[in-house]
Amino acid sequence: MKVLGRDKLVKFSQKHASAKSALDAWFSDTESNEWKTPQDIKNRYRRADFLTDNRVIFNIKGNNYRLVVKVRYQNGIVVVEWVGTHAEYSKKRF
Repeated sequence: MKVLGRDKLVKFSQKHASAKSALDAWFSDTESNEWKTPQDIKNRYRRADFLTDNRVIFNIKGNNYRLVVKVRYQNGIVVVEWVGTHAEYSKKRF
């Protein structure tokens, strides 16, 4: 998959250093995979949650952080929409 929005992950990691290795691992893993369906994601990330419009929520670093992406399965593209702490996520409306 091609991941767009890595700058958001880097910026977040600069504020939350404890998230860096987990976000880097997610990024690397995502780029080396080819997701054709939501089931492909679920097979790899069992705790991933799915929203409307092909959006996926990933738990990062033991659910301390949340990552929301939009997946364009046909194009092989993952767009980072939002990354934040679990507490910040709880206040958001997606």
